[in-house]
Amino acid sequence: MATPARKVIVTCAVTGAIHVPSQTPYLPLTPEQIADGAIGAAEAGAAILHLHARDPNDGQPTPDPDVFMQFLPRIKAVTDAVVNITTGGGQHMTVDERLATPLRVRPEMCSLNMGSMNFGLYPVLDRVKELKYDWERPYLERSRGYIFRNTFEDIERILRELGEHGTRFEFECYDAGHLYNLAHFLDRGLVQPPLFVQTIFGILGGIGPDPEDLLHMRRTADRLFGDAYLWSILGAGRHQLGLVTIGAIMGGHVRTGLEDSVYLGKGELAPSNAALVAKVVRILRELSLEPATPTEARQLLGLKGAEHVAF
Repeated sequence: MATPARKVIVTCAVTGAIHVPSQTPYLPLTPEQIADGAIGAAEAGAAILHLHARDPNDGQPTPDPDVFMQFLPRIKAVTDAVVNITTGGGQHMTVDERLATPLRVRPEMCSLNMGSMNFGLYPVLDRVKELKYDWERPYLERSRGYIFRNTFEDIERILRELGEHGTRFEFECYDAGHLYNLAHFLDRGLVQPPLFVQTIFGILGGIGPDPEDLLHMRRTADRLFGDAYLWSILGAGRHQLGLVTIGAIMGGHVRTGLEDSVYLGKGELAPSNAALVAKVVRILRELSLEPATPTEARQLLGLKGAEHVAF
């Protein structure tokens, strides 16, 4: 009897707060575009949809729950993918702002950044000379002095307030210290296995994108969490496909999407989130792996189910 293919959870980050509209004409900005991008990604094989919102007038990241509610019900009506709402938001959003939508909609999953860090987006200004909106240049330039705040107090608050509604987390770890922060909360009983640990490579201010960095994060997570976690890999920009391929071979799950990289290949802009997901799925199948369905992802991660959300 043939051995069944190992199931890999594919997360798609649909729009995010990292890239600006001038980097690609394909970045979803309006609620309709975000919904279309998410649904296309789910149809292409993404089991989890990681979602931010943007001001439909100029594409600036927004925490406004009313904007989220213009696309969340449609996504839920059309697909059974797991909806994962950001608690990271965008630059200079307060924790109250970052929690506004998750507390209102009570999703199955939220992202949760596991430490404060420098978060440099300003190198984009060296690559993109013509900017479409007035907010883009100061947004990127401001990141030279920006500290992405995620204190122990902030993290504990998010865990407690969202945990009361059964929301579980994609723990975003940009460096080895973030893994130790997560271990601290595990030791205190504020998080429960199975932990979904998203290790992130290639963001200026976090760990680098070398394969040795990936191995170091995996070894550290294994030592800290043993069999109490599921490992996922996010490679930023041009490092995405190489790192997720290595990670998948090593037993990990993977994340893709226009939040993380706007390119499908060298010099080729990705026309959609669906195209990025389809390429990752093709790579997985070439490796004799199979993308997990949303039902399988829910079982692996111990999620509460779409019937228990508030949208």
